[in-house]
Order: sequence, then structure tokens, then C-alpha cells
Amino acid sequence: MPNIETMYVARVVRSTGREIRAVIRAATPAHSQLRDRIMVVALATVGIDVICAGLALLFEHDVPRTEIKSYGSALFWTSTQLLTVSSQLPNPFSLPGRILDIAMEAYAITVVATLAASIGAFMIKRGREAERAAARGNAPAGGG
Repeated sequence: MPNIETMYVARVVRSTGREIRAVIRAATPAHSQLRDRIMVVALATVGIDVICAGLALLFEHDVPRTEIKSYGSALFWTSTQLLTVSSQLPNPFSLPGRILDIAMEAYAITVVATLAASIGAFMIKRGREAERAAARGNAPAGGG
């Protein structure tokens, strides 16, 4: 017989899965807004990653001791910086490369905060939708 914690975790996992599928389908206006926000942030981040890789290569390729010698190594480095994870490549040695590094780190922190705020706003909207549906005696749209 499963314990109460296991049953609760299973319920949360099922509910989370339903909400993710509802976001993908844009089941309600709240789901649609969250999906749109996530897509804008994801596409902007890919674009910034590609541009920053080109800049990193431009700034670093002739600097002694740098390991950013190709667009691939530059893209790897910028991707890890934007993911706020350190890479095995050393930090940039040139002043423009260091400024780029700081700007990418600031962008990464901003993205995390923006996504957290978007998810928080989504959860508030979904809670209100559920309250209205419960008051009407209906299940909320999207399976929540």
C-alpha cells in the first residue's frame, strides 16, 4: 500500500504533466501567454548566443593563451556562460571579451528572473481560473 507522500508526489507529477501539455496546446489564455513568453525568451537567447559567439571569436581569437580559436569553441563558451554554468574554457583575456562575459551573465540572470516571474504570474492566473471554475461547479480548463 503506497504511503501518503508517494501518493502526493504522484498527484503533483500528474498535475504538472497536464499543465505542461496544456501550455504546449495553449489550452487557456494563461497557458497561451506562458507559452508565448517562454518562446520569446528561448528564441532571443538562441539569437544572443549566436551573436555573442561571433563577438567572442572576434575579441579573443588573436589573444595569447585563449582557447577560443574557432566559432565552435566560441559558441560552446557562450552557451555555457548563458546557461550560468562554467565551462572548461578559461575566461576571456581581452577587455572586450570580459565585458561580453559580464553582459552575458547579467542576461542569464535576467532570463531566470523573467521566467520565474512568468511562471509565478501563470500560477496566480491558473489559481484564479480554478477558483472561478469551482464557484461555477466546473472543472478548470486545461485539466488543472
